[in-house]
Amino acid sequence: MKTVALDITNTGWITTFQDLGRRDTERRGVPTGGAADQHSAAVANLLVGNPRGATLIENLGGELAFVPDADVLLAVTGAPARVTVAGSPADGWSPLVVPAGHEVRVRGDMDQGTRTYLAVNGTPRTKTFLGSAAPDARMGFGQAVTRGSRVLLETEFRGFRHRLFEPPLFRLPVPVPRFDAGPWDIDVVAGHGVQAIAGIREVIEEATYVVTPRSNHVGLRLDGPVLHPDTDTEIVSHGVPIGALQIPHADELIVLGRYRSLTAGYPIVGVASRASLPLLGQAGPGRRLRFRWIDRETSLRRFARREAEVRALGHAAAEAFGALGFEEPLRHMN
Repeated sequence: MKTVALDITNTGWITTFQDLGRRDTERRGVPTGGAADQHSAAVANLLVGNPRGATLIENLGGELAFVPDADVLLAVTGAPARVTVAGSPADGWSPLVVPAGHEVRVRGDMDQGTRTYLAVNGTPRTKTFLGSAAPDARMGFGQAVTRGSRVLLETEFRGFRHRLFEPPLFRLPVPVPRFDAGPWDIDVVAGHGVQAIAGIREVIEEATYVVTPRSNHVGLRLDGPVLHPDTDTEIVSHGVPIGALQIPHADELIVLGRYRSLTAGYPIVGVASRASLPLLGQAGPGRRLRFRWIDRETSLRRFARREAEVRALGHAAAEAFGALGFEEPLRHMN
């Protein structure tokens, strides 16, 4: 084990340590939090031999840049991005060996997605809150990565004797999501509230919604047509899942994210499928969204297919690293 430093020379609008979030904390009133795009975060970690839920860096907007003081194995995933090493283009969604002293720059294309993820083989030295490195500003746990700071991590990586601009280390079955230029289609399972608002199912299905600048990590606020209950009967506050489509008193649709409040007294007309949540995590202001109603069985089947792709990547990466004499990933298949 050795300690490697990443000297941060630039950051995006919001750059933080992240992981896949907290477990079993919502009963204490603390949201799970974690990476907005869970798929990209998990894939980045697997590509460098880390556990899928390991701590990594999430960058929102702008350009992330850093210089390692030793050779490192890293991967960049998330929104389509321009990745350079010492000024030369490098691949995203692929393992990348970066020599000591070479500056890495990552600039995401905000027209196609809002967040990029940087995983480096090893364990960053950072604080945790309730077992997770994921920030929670409301709890005073910011986890910001700032320009001029130094990120330290412990790693087993010793190098692959692979030069930067040679062909890729190996080919892996990487499940890269599509970031289409047009409206993004989001699958939704109907909630109980859809029965209480006549015609809302048809309105949502036929409309195109636009993400507004008032969106944040708590939820996406969407401009588009909504209907309200035709009764003033009070709705008892109840628990709400990640991805819930909520209609508040205002004429807007809200899709709740990983840092949502845990209860609400507004109608919940549907819940975005788990397979669609990563795409919602990449939706920024101006992004157009369309919603498609599906049943629960279809939602589960599509998520299982995506999960199988991620597990296949994990096994393939472990075998590839093992063949190169780098055994560490073999201990972290999940």
